[in-house]
Amino acid sequence: MYVAPSVVIEAQRVLWAFLRDHLRGAGMVGLPDTLDETLPHHEAWLDPRLVLAQTCGFPFVKHLKGRVRLVATPVYEAPGCSAADMCSFIIVREKDAPANLVACRGLRAAINETGSNSGYNLLRAAIAPHAGGRAFFTDIRETGGHLASIEAVRSGEADLAAIDCITHDLLRRHAPEPLKGLVILTETPRGPNLPFITRLSASDEELEALRAAYKAAIMASELADARAILGLKDVVVLEEGAYDILLAHEQAAISAGYPDLR
Repeated sequence: MYVAPSVVIEAQRVLWAFLRDHLRGAGMVGLPDTLDETLPHHEAWLDPRLVLAQTCGFPFVKHLKGRVRLVATPVYEAPGCSAADMCSFIIVREKDAPANLVACRGLRAAINETGSNSGYNLLRAAIAPHAGGRAFFTDIRETGGHLASIEAVRSGEADLAAIDCITHDLLRRHAPEPLKGLVILTETPRGPNLPFITRLSASDEELEALRAAYKAAIMASELADARAILGLKDVVVLEEGAYDILLAHEQAAISAGYPDLR
């Protein structure tokens, strides 16, 4: 799910090469040599051949539970993260930044997609207490990705967007140009980081092998640079129910009369 900027792509490839070799050493067969970087993630998640993927927490808890197996949850070293939890940053232009979230009524919002936790669900959770059951924004622009949402705000096509704090940190550290002229207005409510998953048919032995490979990757000295680039400092195994907080955010917005971001 984190594939930009280019230095991040290369770090993900290095990480996979380590995981692949560790898994092969554990006796797992049929592993691809390289990451599939072309298959849309929505298709990859339910592909019966899936060895490993990362998914957004909201589609995991809404649509994938019971259809995939939860491998682990990453722990990132990034502003906005706390242990295995994350938030989104609501970004605005610095030159005409509203004073607070209440002052954003009547502005235009950019979202990556309606199924996103960080770009949609958490933003809805942040707005719902202030919306009063009424439309809050004058326009919702669906951009298709966090980078496009950032550009929409920067260019003036939108006035704010909710950006995954890990995405924001990767840009801040490795390619800050898109963030120039933008500031963080506030943080959204929180939830667990984006989980790693495998296919439902994976055996218990395969699941444990995947978890062991990740733990080895966290300890491997040769991956220090890749981990630093990604901000990856640990992986933990959470119960699937840990992701129910994301449904609770949705339900709270519905109960507040704000079922859809509008």
